[in-house]
Amino acid sequence: MAPQRQPKILIVGAGMSGMLAAIRLIEAGFTDFRVYEKGPDVGGTWRVNTYPGIACDVPSHYYTYKSEPNPNWTARLPQGSEIQQYLVDVAKKHALHQFISFDKEVVDCQHDGKQWTVTLQDGETLIVDFVVACCGLLFNPTYPDIAGLDEFEGDCFHSARWDHSVSFEGKRVGLIGTGSTGAQIMSNLAKLKLSLTIFLRTPQWVFPLPDREYSSAEKTLAKWFPSIARFGHFFYRVTFENLFAKAVIKPGWQRRLMGWACKKNLESVQDPNLRARLTPDFEPLCKRLVMSDSYYSSIQKENVSIADGDIEKISGNTVFTKDGQQHELDVLVLATGYDAHAYFRPMNLKNKDGVQLNDLWSEGPFALRTVAVPGFPNFFFTLGPQSPIGNFSAISIVETQIDYIIECIAWAGQGSVRTVEATTQATDEFNKMVYAAMPDTIWVSGCTNWYTGKKGIPSAWPFTGARFREELKAPRLEEFSVTH
Repeated sequence: MAPQRQPKILIVGAGMSGMLAAIRLIEAGFTDFRVYEKGPDVGGTWRVNTYPGIACDVPSHYYTYKSEPNPNWTARLPQGSEIQQYLVDVAKKHALHQFISFDKEVVDCQHDGKQWTVTLQDGETLIVDFVVACCGLLFNPTYPDIAGLDEFEGDCFHSARWDHSVSFEGKRVGLIGTGSTGAQIMSNLAKLKLSLTIFLRTPQWVFPLPDREYSSAEKTLAKWFPSIARFGHFFYRVTFENLFAKAVIKPGWQRRLMGWACKKNLESVQDPNLRARLTPDFEPLCKRLVMSDSYYSSIQKENVSIADGDIEKISGNTVFTKDGQQHELDVLVLATGYDAHAYFRPMNLKNKDGVQLNDLWSEGPFALRTVAVPGFPNFFFTLGPQSPIGNFSAISIVETQIDYIIECIAWAGQGSVRTVEATTQATDEFNKMVYAAMPDTIWVSGCTNWYTGKKGIPSAWPFTGARFREELKAPRLEEFSVTH
C-alpha cells in the first residue's frame, strides 16, 4: 500500500545498510528521502578498507542481499574489492545515486518535538521528519596508547587508512594487532621479501575456514541460474546459524566441535615453543575467532618473528618492549581495530528536553530491539546494541532491521502519526530478556573481548538467528509512544 503522505527521511551512510534502506523505501513507495554519505562513493567499510588481503570471513553467497544474488564471486570467501564492486553494481541497478549526496558528513541532529534539525560538517542544515543512521560498526579506528607513537620516524598508519604509496619490499615491518585484520595482513605481507615483526600480546584461536576459487563453470551456472546462488545463501545461512552462532550462545556439540577444530589447527605449528607462545589462555570462541587456513603456515615463515606485545615506548624508528628488547623498523602497521561501541557516534543527538544521547548512554549503549532508543523519536539505526554481530552475515542482520524500521516509518506514512518513539518500559524489558541469557554464552567465560561494554555485558545477541528474525518480525504498537 502506497503511503498517504510523504515524510521527509534522511539516511546517514551509503554503505550496505544505507543502500538497503534506500531500496526498501523505494519499494514501499517513499520518495522524499536523501542519503548523506561522508565519503566519495557507496560501499562504507568495503570502500574505506583496502589493506592487502582484506576479505570477508563470511561465505560470499551468504554475504549478499537475499534479493540480489551475485554470480560474479570468484571464491568461497569474498575479497574486499569484490564486495565493493557488488555494492557499486547494486547501487547502479537500483539507480540509487539520484538519492545520494556524497562528501556530506552529518555531525549534529536536534529534535524539537516535531522534527529533526540536521547539521552537516560543511555548515549546511536541513529539516527532516525521520533520521535513519546506517553508519555501520567499523568506521571509527582505535589507536593504541603508546608513548612516542606519533613521533615514529618511519611510515606508520592504521589498517583502515592504508598508505598504498609505501613500498614494503626489503623493509623492516612491524605489525601491532592480531585479530582478523592483523591475521589477513600478516598472511599477505609474509609472502613478500621483507622482515616482519609481529607484536603479540594476546594470541588468538584460529579456525581453519577453508577457501577455494570458483571455477568458470560454477560462475557461469550461477549466472544462468540465480537459484543456485540463492541456494548458496540459504545453505550458508543455515550452516552459520546452526554451527558458529549456536556454539557461542550455549554449551553443546557445536561449541565442542569448534573448540576441537581450533586446537587441532594449532597443532600444525611445528616448533613447540612457538606453539606455546600462540596458545591462548581462554576458551575458543570467547573472543571473535580468526578465520584463516593460512595463518599458522605464514607465521612460521623465516621472515616472520614474534616480539613482546607489551610495548613500553617508541623513540625514533625503534620500538621498545617491556621485556627489554629493541626493534628497529621502517614501517609500522596498526591493525588495532575499531570502537565497536561508538555506533553512529561521534554524530551528536539531542532531544527536545536537551538530553544528549551521549549522556543517556554514559553507562553503556542500549536500545529497543537493536534499532531505537527511548527519548529520541523518529530516530532509528542499524547494527545497534545487542545486534547479532560476529557470527552472522551483517547483511542478513541488517535486512531484518531495515524491514522493521521501514514498517515503523510506514505508520507515519499511512495516517496522522507524526512521531514514533520507543518506550522506556519496552526497552528495559527487551534488554532484561537479552541480559538474562548471557551467562550461557561463551563471551562471559573469562576473556577480554570487543563485545563487552562498561558493565561487563556483551553487546551481542545471545539467541539464534531465527529468534532475532522473530523478535523483529513486525513492530508492536504497545512498545512505542506516538504523537499526531
